[in-house]
Amino acid sequence: MANSKEQTATGTAVAGAAATGAASAAQTESSLFQTYARYPISLVKGKGSWLWDDQGNRYLDFMCGLAVTSLGHAPEKVGAKLKAQIDELWHVSNLFQIPGQERAAALLTANTCADAVFFCNSGAEANEAAIKLARRYHQKVKGVDRYEVITFAQSFHGRTLATLTATGQDKVKEGFLPLPAGFVTVPLHDNAALEAAIGPHTAAIMLEMVQAEGGVHPVKPEFLQFVQQLCEKHGLLLIVDEVQTGMGRTGKLFAHEHYGIEPDIFTVAKGIGSGFPVGAMLGKGYLKDAFTAGSHATTFGGTPLASSVVIATIETMLEDKLPERAAEMGEYLMSSLRERLAGNSFVKEVRGLGLLVGIECEEAVGDIVVAGQKRGILFVSAGPNVIRLLPNLYVSKEEIDEAVSLVATLIEEHVAAKNA
Repeated sequence: MANSKEQTATGTAVAGAAATGAASAAQTESSLFQTYARYPISLVKGKGSWLWDDQGNRYLDFMCGLAVTSLGHAPEKVGAKLKAQIDELWHVSNLFQIPGQERAAALLTANTCADAVFFCNSGAEANEAAIKLARRYHQKVKGVDRYEVITFAQSFHGRTLATLTATGQDKVKEGFLPLPAGFVTVPLHDNAALEAAIGPHTAAIMLEMVQAEGGVHPVKPEFLQFVQQLCEKHGLLLIVDEVQTGMGRTGKLFAHEHYGIEPDIFTVAKGIGSGFPVGAMLGKGYLKDAFTAGSHATTFGGTPLASSVVIATIETMLEDKLPERAAEMGEYLMSSLRERLAGNSFVKEVRGLGLLVGIECEEAVGDIVVAGQKRGILFVSAGPNVIRLLPNLYVSKEEIDEAVSLVATLIEEHVAAKNA
């Protein structure tokens, strides 16, 4: 006799077969955990700056899957490399040599200040690896009991237990107590608070060059210089989270290059894979002594498939000078927004770096985000009051003009409705 779950499944299947066409439209339940407040749009096709849903509606994409599809949707060079690799080899264990992974790492070290790379699958995993490397370096190489990592309010570093603890936003921590020890959070740009937080167990200071999730706040150069001085003074490692800012988005291959610093460790994901799930943690050569055989591992990091995508993405960015293009188009986007929104009291500030742009408003912008979808443009918020714009790095001036016109009109209509 079938158990109750089997009976339910069978009944559901029979009902679905009998209700052919109407079932999907009437469906109210999902087999997914409802961890996302999803918009009622099913996207099925993308090319360049544009997306289409299953109803044939077209959208100008100014969110790029949250800074992921930096080469636009379905980039041909990356797709060709991935298709070629699919016909050769998908997966082997990291217990073996993986030539593509070596080549991808060599491309990264040749074009950054890093000397070594650990490939993983996501930004959270990259940040986990960075935290583990910092602790192990102090404890196993230096022989000191250092494990604490200082982070900053409104930061975002991931959703694993360690990285959500490192994140400076209480909302991501609710219901996950007890949180792991070893993290201290202080206000950004508060020199005194940062210096006071350093103690005998401090191992590293971790920060973003732009707090993207926290409201699109670029770090001030003078504060970053102070952070670097503290690291040198106290023997701390400097970790830079470049998960959202890395791979050309800010106008440099990595955002820390704007500030003329060389972090000990930095992380990347999102834009490095053009939509394929991949992340990486990069570090200085002297840290290799901390990550020895067996100290850290991954099943899927740096597979032949992932490596082919990383190689194609990096080569495309360098060949087409996309960081330089992002700098030019980012300045055009911000200057156009400032000109179009000048005098609008609802808008407090337009800020950002390259093609990571925020429009801070007087109140919550959630309704504006939804209204944009109905008008054929996709963007996202960064905190309640900030509209965040993340176009791909090939975005044209014509597409920027269209986006600026739409966003400005949406803001003006929102204000008019509020004051009616």
